[in-house]
Amino acid sequence: MTNRLFLYGTIFFCLAIQVGVAKTIIVNPSGTVRSIKDAINLAQNGDTILVMRGVYREGNIILEKSIVLRGDNFPVLDGENKYEIMTIHANGVVVTGFAFKDTGVASVNDLAAVKVLDSKHVKIVGNQFNNTFFGIYLANTTRSWIENNQLQANAEAEHQMGNGIHLWKCDQITINNNSIRGHRDGIYFEFVTNSLITNNHSDRNLRYGLHFMFSHNDEYRDNTFINNGAGVAVMYTKNVTMIGNHFEHNWGSSAYGLLLKDIRDSHVNNNTFIQNSTAIFMEGTSRTQFKENVFSRNGYAVKLQASCDDNTFERNNFSANTFDIATNGNMVLNTLSNNYWDRYEGYDMNRDGIGDVPFRPVSMYAMIVERIPTAVLLWRSFLVFLMDRAEKAIPVMTPENLKDESPSMRPHDIHLPGK
Repeated sequence: MTNRLFLYGTIFFCLAIQVGVAKTIIVNPSGTVRSIKDAINLAQNGDTILVMRGVYREGNIILEKSIVLRGDNFPVLDGENKYEIMTIHANGVVVTGFAFKDTGVASVNDLAAVKVLDSKHVKIVGNQFNNTFFGIYLANTTRSWIENNQLQANAEAEHQMGNGIHLWKCDQITINNNSIRGHRDGIYFEFVTNSLITNNHSDRNLRYGLHFMFSHNDEYRDNTFINNGAGVAVMYTKNVTMIGNHFEHNWGSSAYGLLLKDIRDSHVNNNTFIQNSTAIFMEGTSRTQFKENVFSRNGYAVKLQASCDDNTFERNNFSANTFDIATNGNMVLNTLSNNYWDRYEGYDMNRDGIGDVPFRPVSMYAMIVERIPTAVLLWRSFLVFLMDRAEKAIPVMTPENLKDESPSMRPHDIHLPGK
């Protein structure tokens, strides 16, 4: 027992000495240490490198020590349109306060401003990224944070640009309060689990504001996706929670606010969808709850393909959409309950706030447009009015079982993101 205590005491004493001698190395273009690479060579685990304001062109900076790399007043790390700027392969690294710009562009290698490989407990916080191929790239990394960064690119075609924040095969990552603009995808997840995406602003990206692939048990909350090729795509995934996000003006012939393909056992709650071509497009989606969302002024609020089943839509508000719900099949195995529909013309005799007759949100015209897209040219015509009136009286084309048995007479009081 005495020997064991002595051993523990010795270990603690050595660790205390190591922490006690941690030093700060200052890099200054006019100082003793002028190169970040030289400072890394001088540093030991636990040290801090403070980089003063200036422009540093050092090619690819490789970091394999557990150190803090801190910029003073945003020193510029310039990739000269040729290099990956920083590659991290160490645990416990912190990178903060830098301006990264002009990485190289490659069709084979994913060149990034900051690339993290096989590491954990890494923090990339409070940096600026301008004209980078990939901005922040994590591979096989766990328990790390990407926060308060600004990423700006100006790609005109997808092959010219990588993703703003790109994660592959990662676990327990937090991505919080970043601004991403002008990349291929704003944020990209592939094989990423148990991670959190919060308070990010992703706009004007060529493809998706956020893209999930094979990424389970993740949550994204209180993010904003505006003016992207499409807002968010979640594919081949289970157990995803999507709460309090804002999808706006993701507009185009094949644009969506939210694309759900082959996902299951997920939650889409308290989101707002405003002025999207299609707010939600669902294909192969099962056992997913859509609750207390706001759909307003979209082309299609929900495109519910016949391959979807056992999903529930409860207490959502639908207003001023061209089509509230459209589907491509007659047998739709999903549930609508207590939603507000601005097109509902029923009555409430007992004044309990719930309509006394069901509402069928799928119109005959929507079914025709689904089969003959050019029929959209007849929108607002008298013929369309007659068709929908006839279908309400004697339903023939619309799915009989896709109806809200308890429609709300008034819009639900739903907490909106940021309010």
